[in-house]
Amino acid sequence: MKNSIISYPRIGANRELKFAIEKYFKAQSSKEELLETAKNLRARHWKDIQNAGIDFIPSNDFSLYDNVLDAAVLFNITPKRYKDLNLDPLDEYFAQSRGYQGKNGDTIALAMKKWFNTNYHYLVPECDDASIIALSGDKIFKEYLEAKELGIETKPVLVGIFTLFKLIAFKDENTKQLAKDKLLQAYIELLKKLNSLGVAWLELDEPYLVYDLNQEDIALFEEFYKELLKHKGEVKILLQSYFGDLRDIYTKLLESDFDALGLDFVEGKESLNLIQKHGFANDKILFAGIVNGKNIYANDYAKSLKLIKELQKYTQNIVINTSCSLLHVPYSTEFETKLDSSYLKLFSFAKEKLKELQDLKAIINSNEENPLFKANQELFKNIPNRLDEKVKARLQTLKKEDFVRKPEFKERIQIQKEFLELPVLPTTTIGSFPQSADVRSNRLAFKQEKISAQNYTEFNQQKIKECIQIQEEIGLDVLAHGEFERNDMVEYFGENLKGFLFTQNGWVQSYGTRCVKPPVIWGDVSRTKPITLAWSKFAQSLSKKIVKGMLTGPVTILNWSFPREDISLKESTEQIALALRDEVLDLENAGIKIIQIDEAALREKLPLRKSDWHSEYLDWAIPAFNLVHSGVKTKTQIHTHMCYSEFSDILKEIDAMDADVISFEASRSNLNLLDTLKAVNFQTEVGPGVYDIHSPRVPSVEEISSTIEKILNKLPKEQIWINPDCGLKTRGYEEVVAALKNLVIATQKIREKL
Repeated sequence: MKNSIISYPRIGANRELKFAIEKYFKAQSSKEELLETAKNLRARHWKDIQNAGIDFIPSNDFSLYDNVLDAAVLFNITPKRYKDLNLDPLDEYFAQSRGYQGKNGDTIALAMKKWFNTNYHYLVPECDDASIIALSGDKIFKEYLEAKELGIETKPVLVGIFTLFKLIAFKDENTKQLAKDKLLQAYIELLKKLNSLGVAWLELDEPYLVYDLNQEDIALFEEFYKELLKHKGEVKILLQSYFGDLRDIYTKLLESDFDALGLDFVEGKESLNLIQKHGFANDKILFAGIVNGKNIYANDYAKSLKLIKELQKYTQNIVINTSCSLLHVPYSTEFETKLDSSYLKLFSFAKEKLKELQDLKAIINSNEENPLFKANQELFKNIPNRLDEKVKARLQTLKKEDFVRKPEFKERIQIQKEFLELPVLPTTTIGSFPQSADVRSNRLAFKQEKISAQNYTEFNQQKIKECIQIQEEIGLDVLAHGEFERNDMVEYFGENLKGFLFTQNGWVQSYGTRCVKPPVIWGDVSRTKPITLAWSKFAQSLSKKIVKGMLTGPVTILNWSFPREDISLKESTEQIALALRDEVLDLENAGIKIIQIDEAALREKLPLRKSDWHSEYLDWAIPAFNLVHSGVKTKTQIHTHMCYSEFSDILKEIDAMDADVISFEASRSNLNLLDTLKAVNFQTEVGPGVYDIHSPRVPSVEEISSTIEKILNKLPKEQIWINPDCGLKTRGYEEVVAALKNLVIATQKIREKL
């Protein structure tokens, strides 16, 4: 039996890729230096995978920004607005990723969305001219040959034609229809080229197949692959799925000409049942996704071996695989020197999962009891305590009314308008302000006990004063304290709640150069003392304007952490919600008039199949948010924020969160959300983001004014707030101040017309 991985983290053990790209963005290094760093990282990763004993080693899984964008560039799917910039190919690539503002022109970035049910974000390809679609790039070939020169045979990995086609935003229906034929021809040319290079295996990733598929979807998939597979030549093709099961198309795949099928047995609820019911094809290899690619806990070999033995009843052609890309977990536990070994032994990051795959292969292939199995089972003995009886008891006392805020929205919003006395189209930010080098240095010095708590606090208070002053000078209506005390919107709360563990180097790529370090929910969660209260009280004392209290919501804390596997997600989320409820009431009692409870990640654990949306997620996720704020007074205004996802199909559920104001990311999606807000009679006040903060470009007054006017054409002015589309933490002060000034000026101009 052999083993495989779908793909590997590309940021590097110490985020080398992130820092190299950011240096290039700042013109502190050359293109050649960036590409050399990337090449060295690829070589290191391939050798690590090879040395771990992995049989099917991926190539082309490496990316300077995003693999979906890489596939679009490979096939010349680049909108005209980027080609018109006449940039170097690398800079054109980055212009699509983050926008461009310079001597060659000014244009926004591609839209960005969540990658299925993960916290990774992909760039949405745009096709405005299907006639130019063709195999034009060479990255996939170059990286295969790169590995070959190192003596490593790889299986190139690429987004499959069906998934890529479904993810592309086409200009119109005619463009879409032409693109079908042109894209198919481009993939055929790809296969010809791979054959000429002597490639043995090609992995085509088709995660879109785990959605609910209708007959039109299935027909399109078959149309693509019946023709494409005629041209595979000597290249064997692995159809790889992940994040779910293939129940809508499994039997058709058994009859297809694919050489192997990659099934997910972690998130694929029906994967095993499908094989038990329909069997498996004798002419195919099963790449069995058994090692969890999304969570960080050690694999229990007893469970995995039991599953493998069950699968062997139906086929002997099995390759042990990861359930999805290892992009979604940190690089290695070998850098974690501070976690107690009683916890660390139970963690498995990307590099450790390679060993798990090799261990499982060795155990299956050995004829006697393998000591690797015994060592694995020892890990699960004497696990540190996770239970807190007080938390359990409090959950049991919850009543139905604890999840409902009174009075209803229509009544309280009028009371709030009179109480808050804000102008029409009130302006605000999402919360965070730039985390400059001195802010990070201050936090690190405090963490390393090089400065006192008093010095740490005084530094942050000075930063808050400066932040409040800047916002007042700009003329924003509702202010934020800047969140200088926070390393991350989830990690910060985890550090101040009981029940969490933290890594030193557990970085995971969120998008491009943005990496996050998710905390680990280990035990029952509770609040032992106020978290944000002192900072909020201090900030409010500096201004006569309203300063928002800023919290991260329970669903986002859960979704942006590595969750427990011994209790339900529902129970974990309710524990977090109760802890945050105490914080909300403390803020209200301190005179904070507006409290923002961000649910940036609400969409992430939404099941990919609609039939499971409510029973498996929304029926507890929405009430958990309600539990946080249901105890506040009528005049206290509750805000929330959501970013980079598709919300149109769950807007009624979002309205049921019963917040008073919701801000959405909308700038990169061309405000498409507004039509749906109007169609579903959305009640909550809304702040559609009027400019993209993930791009370094500064929007002009005219650009923001045009955006506000578009919003006003869809929604009543009484319902609208004006804000950027996300927090400002990752930006620089110069661009932030310039953009916010333009936002306020634009808003004032629009107010004069109303």
